[in-house]
Amino acid sequence: MTKARPNAQVVMNKPLPRLLSVAPVSGSGEPVAVERLRAGQPLTKVRNDYAAADGHFDAGIWESSPGRWRVSYTEHEVCVLLAGHVRLIAADGKAVEFQAGDSFVVPAGFEGEWETVEAARKLYVIYTPPGQA
Repeated sequence: MTKARPNAQVVMNKPLPRLLSVAPVSGSGEPVAVERLRAGQPLTKVRNDYAAADGHFDAGIWESSPGRWRVSYTEHEVCVLLAGHVRLIAADGKAVEFQAGDSFVVPAGFEGEWETVEAARKLYVIYTPPGQA
């Protein structure tokens, strides 16, 4: 049993909304827009399993085949890489790599490239600040 901290307020929503599944996303995927494409012919699939009523919070599963494309984040994204290998390359050329089991945050304002080195699947949680949706 977990003990609550003294004076901690625990808020629970009832009934509990449906839970997020980490099952693979069905379908064949969509190509990355040509104007963003840098290398390869990646296909991406997404299943947004949760969207808050205010439009500022989403969570789901995303998958991609290998390739590289330009990205410009207006949202904050927490990623848990469930499978594969990806590389994020900042506009200044600095690169960071992640493999299955890694977790990372891509902050709003990040500009650069996303490269899926090996077919990848991630659990994502996105917060979009007001005015950015």
